[in-house]
Amino acid sequence: MNKKEVLEIRKQFQPENSVITRICGCYVDHEKEKKFERKDAFLSLPEEEICKYLDIFKKTVSGSLGKTLLDMEFPLAQEEPGGTQEFLLRLRNSRLEDEALVEEFYEKVIDAFDFSENYYIILIHMVYDIPGKTSDGFTMDDASENVYEGLLCSICPVGLSAPGLSYNATENRMENRLQDWVMQMPLSGFLFPTFSDRTTDIHHVLYYVKKAKDIYPEFIDAMFGTKIPMTADRQKEVFQTLITETLGESCDYEVVKEIYEQIYEEVTEQRQTEEPFELSKQEIRNAFTRSGVSEEAMEQFETIYEQLMDGKETLFAENVMDTKKLEVTLPDVCIKVKQDRTDLVETRVLNGRKYFVIPADGSVEINGLDVVVKKEGKETTGTNIPS
Repeated sequence: MNKKEVLEIRKQFQPENSVITRICGCYVDHEKEKKFERKDAFLSLPEEEICKYLDIFKKTVSGSLGKTLLDMEFPLAQEEPGGTQEFLLRLRNSRLEDEALVEEFYEKVIDAFDFSENYYIILIHMVYDIPGKTSDGFTMDDASENVYEGLLCSICPVGLSAPGLSYNATENRMENRLQDWVMQMPLSGFLFPTFSDRTTDIHHVLYYVKKAKDIYPEFIDAMFGTKIPMTADRQKEVFQTLITETLGESCDYEVVKEIYEQIYEEVTEQRQTEEPFELSKQEIRNAFTRSGVSEEAMEQFETIYEQLMDGKETLFAENVMDTKKLEVTLPDVCIKVKQDRTDLVETRVLNGRKYFVIPADGSVEINGLDVVVKKEGKETTGTNIPS
């Protein structure tokens, strides 16, 4: 799924829309015991409750693709009878009206989800009449051609509200507030099938995590049987290790800066697309070569890459670098430069000492205060230190 497709699904979770047919829920305590379950026609719920649920569903399809939203493909084996995809497909086709299937789903989640506190499993069935679009991108609400039918699961932690004092309007006084068990925004969840090319794709699942570093690999393995994706932090670590081990002692500032500039240029060229920019092995190799990495160093690239990737297919550019700024850190100084102006920072050796040099050709601010830069007794205007 791309950004536009994720947004189109998220927009369906509005009070004026009626794409959700049924909602099921299961409250699980910290000992993995089911405390209660519910099954309802979604529109039969009180309006205030519906709005709270819609906020949760929107959150489950929010975030950055490739970081907190992971589009994963089912292995062919999982589409065979007894496979994870085949089970989810049967669950979807049941429209959540088969109690045995729903119970089996709860058991799978409880067994696989590694969480030591109370949580609530929410599962909804949705049907979306996909409106047609004109060649110039305008939506035609009365020209629906296809129907998307899917499941959305949200796993929400349930915790005690904060203690404190509250105003009692009846008694007209402040008093101790009772603590309630409150459902919070989801830690994890998924959309199945995905909504790709504005149609149903039963071969993929869109997986959500609140924190990019916490992807719950056991849950992915048990529920989907797909390859465990690298976390965003791990992707950054892998890329940095690839640079340092390939360059070795020649890992100098100019070469590394140029590598990041090469990738930034690739990202900039792809900005018009809605897909997260994937860095293939060949694209990384090209960035290294164009940055002046020696042929001798590149001879090690293939081996190092394969060892680090460990069968994973690609890295995402937004995960391996900050596409908005370049950050240069020294023990007592940090320089942050917009990615498209890294040329402003140069390295020099003056009187035997190494320096980073930044031109001062425009206005300069210190803590928001305009100042001037003096040189040899003459006042000159400076430049904003890039930030």
